[in-house]
Amino acid sequence: MKSHNGMRPQDIVVLLKVLNNADRQWQYRDFASSLHLSVSEISESLQRSHLAGLVDDTKKKVYRQSLMEFIRYGLHYVFPQLPGTMVTGIATAHSHPFYNQLFKTEMNYVWPYEDGDIRGLSIQPLYKSVVSAVREDEVLYKALASIDIIRVGRVRELKVAIDELQKLIL
Repeated sequence: MKSHNGMRPQDIVVLLKVLNNADRQWQYRDFASSLHLSVSEISESLQRSHLAGLVDDTKKKVYRQSLMEFIRYGLHYVFPQLPGTMVTGIATAHSHPFYNQLFKTEMNYVWPYEDGDIRGLSIQPLYKSVVSAVREDEVLYKALASIDIIRVGRVRELKVAIDELQKLIL
């Protein structure tokens, strides 16, 4: 049995993508292409998630309750984030278009991206090609913005993000 060296940030993205495609047939290469990862990275990610008890033996069914518990109670400890410098990028966290309607703040949060359309404090995405992946998948984009709220948000924002993630995951 392969040892478990802990979850990696892209594992969360892969699990959200699996959930997003639960009603479709898919192969590792489909996710590799849409998430801008290699097939081996998808395979290794799902293996880590299996060892962590977040997916079944087929690695195609996510244990939704377990994933939600990890996101709610462990994510901000395992993948913490402090906002960085002011950059141009793609809106995330409470600056995502959905959350921007609910929360009015003075400062935006963004994933750094040269061709972005908004300036704000930089938040490092869970992995470097997240920006490319979310440009092709609105559901994944909202889910990852919700994840970023958990990583950097305040209590009120956190509650709304968790509620939105529960709708998606559970």
